Amino acid sequence: MIELIGDERLDYLLAEDLRIIQSPSVFAFSLDAVLLARFAYVPIQKGNIIDLCSGNGVIPLLLSSKTKAAITGVEIQERLYHMAERSIQYNRLEDRIRMIHGDVKEIAQTLGHGKYDVVTCNPPYFTSAEPSIINENEYLAIARHELLCSLEDVIRTSSQLLRQGGKAAFVHRPERLMDILTLMRQYRLEPKRLRFVYPKAGKEANTILVEGIKNGNSGLKALAPLFVYNDENEYTPEVREILYGKEE
Repeated sequence: MIELIGDERLDYLLAEDLRIIQSPSVFAFSLDAVLLARFAYVPIQKGNIIDLCSGNGVIPLLLSSKTKAAITGVEIQERLYHMAERSIQYNRLEDRIRMIHGDVKEIAQTLGHGKYDVVTCNPPYFTSAEPSIINENEYLAIARHELLCSLEDVIRTSSQLLRQGGKAAFVHRPERLMDILTLMRQYRLEPKRLRFVYPKAGKEANTILVEGIKNGNSGLKALAPLFVYNDENEYTPEVREILYGKEE
């Protein structure tokens, strides 16, 4: 049996047949993390993957169903780190996934430069410039706002961790797109794939998925848009497959 603390619950990752510890007052992953795990290109058989700002470990868990590569997660909040550790143990993935309780800004110095084939990150989306909108819950505030690491910290560290030709994949908000692309080029992560995610047809995009290659050649592909809901406010077939797996 796994120990659950406070208001924690054990949820299903249905498409991957895994379980994950969640907490409404500490951390619960969003669709964005699931979309990033599906979007990122990862080696199937071997390699080294690292996920930054891992939260409760959802992206490492999701990626474990796509690859046999070694996966590392990095999370600065100790409570979230322990949630991820217990989920990994529950799913018996200790030989495939390891979590590090550490700071994204310092992790490249700890682990070494140029050691990873893939970096993924679902970073805090909002700057700390508007204190009035920062959540009073410390766990949620750190996960959502750039209080402990900035977008530049994430992209700089991703570049440091990647080998030549390695790939970095991020999920973020459309209003930060120019910041993301500018910083990626500044830190030699050439943007190669971009996908806009829309709540439904006729609405503005509210999420972007972008992937870059370390010292890659220029040439950005804009992929087909992804719509989350149809006109009946039900998940579209693509999103249903991502969340629940292929229907029999």
